[in-house]
Amino acid sequence: MVSTNDLKNGMVIEYDGKLMQILEFMHVLQNKVAYVRVKMKDIRTGAVMETALKGSDSAFKKCFIERKEMQYIYNTGESFAFMDLETYEQIEIPAQRLEWEKNFMLEGSSVNITFYEGEILGVSLPDKVTLTVTQCDPAVKGDTKTNALKDAYVETGLLVKVPMFIEEGEKIIISTETGKYSSRA
Repeated sequence: MVSTNDLKNGMVIEYDGKLMQILEFMHVLQNKVAYVRVKMKDIRTGAVMETALKGSDSAFKKCFIERKEMQYIYNTGESFAFMDLETYEQIEIPAQRLEWEKNFMLEGSSVNITFYEGEILGVSLPDKVTLTVTQCDPAVKGDTKTNALKDAYVETGLLVKVPMFIEEGEKIIISTETGKYSSRA
């Protein structure tokens, strides 16, 4: 159990029956009343909420999230299949739970699957991934002097805005948080 004074960024607690990850917290003293302002994200739904917790609030259960490296092996259309590289055990995660993550996963790539007490929570992506441009328009002469961008599709089907100098077949680095072009690979 942890009290409001022991909260830290990244910590996962049980709050109102939900698994909540602490994104930000700040100790506040206002009119001689002390409290902690907390921004939390529901791990299951992704919803973000802000609340104020008094120092006298009861202690929270600290939840330990297990991360296991697994290999993404195939997509059935309705679910994504992953294999544990140590035990060769396979699990499937419904496709609707990985709508964003599927844009950054290639068959055969390693990803971290997060679990809590045997429940599969989802996929943890790295901050950036390297993907190959499969389709983009050629650069128009004269457009390269400005910060003009063009549409490009990568091998996962994601549409990304890239600088004019990027060509088909090039590898680019994309942020998994924003889905935006970061640099050439």
